[in-house]
Amino acid sequence: MGQTLTGLLTSVRAIAGRPGTPPRARPGGGPDPELLAALRHCGDHLADLAASGPLTDARRTRLIASIGALTTACSTPGADAFDALLRTGQQALDSGGDAGARLALALADEATVLRARSKGAWRLRGNALDALGRSEEAITAYERHLALQQNAAASRDVERRIATLRAAGDRIDEALALVGGGNGGGGGADRTGAVRLSRHLPAADALAAFTELVRLRTAERGAADPAVRRLAALYAEHRRLSDRDPMADPLLGGAEPIGVPGLRRFLAGRTVCLVADTPHTAEQEQRPGSSLAALIGGYDLVVRCDAVRHAAPTARTDLHAVTLRGDSPWKGPRWDRLATARLVFGDPLPHWRLALRSRLVPGAQDRVGDATLRRPLHDPALLAEAAADADEPASTAFTVLRLLDFLGTPARVDLIGFEGPAALPPREREWIGARAGRTDDTAVRITLR
Repeated sequence: MGQTLTGLLTSVRAIAGRPGTPPRARPGGGPDPELLAALRHCGDHLADLAASGPLTDARRTRLIASIGALTTACSTPGADAFDALLRTGQQALDSGGDAGARLALALADEATVLRARSKGAWRLRGNALDALGRSEEAITAYERHLALQQNAAASRDVERRIATLRAAGDRIDEALALVGGGNGGGGGADRTGAVRLSRHLPAADALAAFTELVRLRTAERGAADPAVRRLAALYAEHRRLSDRDPMADPLLGGAEPIGVPGLRRFLAGRTVCLVADTPHTAEQEQRPGSSLAALIGGYDLVVRCDAVRHAAPTARTDLHAVTLRGDSPWKGPRWDRLATARLVFGDPLPHWRLALRSRLVPGAQDRVGDATLRRPLHDPALLAEAAADADEPASTAFTVLRLLDFLGTPARVDLIGFEGPAALPPREREWIGARAGRTDDTAVRITLR
């Protein structure tokens, strides 16, 4: 891959020139200046990738292949490279991270100059700005796309996204009016001068400023103050809108999205058991009159995790939790096990959304955890832990345990069958051991609380 990447970078530089230098004149004409500028942006990105070391990310590999196709199109007389330009921009966006989004935006900018009436180019620009947290600019690009789009059905998701971004900005404007911090257009500060909040800030900066504003107002006036309570409610709404669109996804098949408050109510006062998916546990659970079957049947909620391979399809499952893994988590088997509620843990947000739309089975669950529950270990609003080593990600069972422990509303939480082959990693066992109330004589059940 290193030689291929180096060779592609050499080809790009030969066609488009190096950064800061005008492209070479080519006999008989050549690609449009905008295409050459796009190639230079691609060359800069390739150089950064080459300097970062070996490539193991499939998404970046696909981006490199797309840049190769764009390079070929630009060097082929008479070829129309515009579609290749848009595909490369989309692959850059799909590769993730700010660097990918910045490349996508640079390519979209060249595409809109090249063809000002291309709805695909304006949508790419809106998506890139959205990914970079530049919400107001994204709205402008999305609106330009809608003005060019003739198919109303194809534009509904863009309309929903515009509504979401505007609603998030409106929460900021109301918060500013509430604290007397300005008109919401150019930012405002509280009386300490420590916070400047505006809907025109990048999303991450706006969230940090909003968080600090709530913290300062709460410290100043107390949580019982009506204005502080309203400010906190606006903050919560802004957080929710930052993570997901306000409209329910029709592909959820009628399932009700639930967030942290809804899950807390769902668990309140109930006894909960997490059942390990092992052949022995499954066999005992299905055997009529077995003590293990009676034990599991006595709990208010039964939790199972990930792909349940051994338990019978009809085995009771009140809460099913799954963690998205791999580069394309939306391509896995569909979640067809019947469950009252289903939690899907995963990052980044676009992959999580796509996985839900691709793998949820209509009617297989009554409730689905929303985006506020997709990363409980690392979400600042929940456990707020630093991301763990990528080589040893948390197991789904451990993520569920930490979430239940954090919420604190279940009457009891037990683990059943997590011994032998089903034992959790040492780091997770250590956490459980420090909090376990007791382990029964048969080592079948560990009582967490």
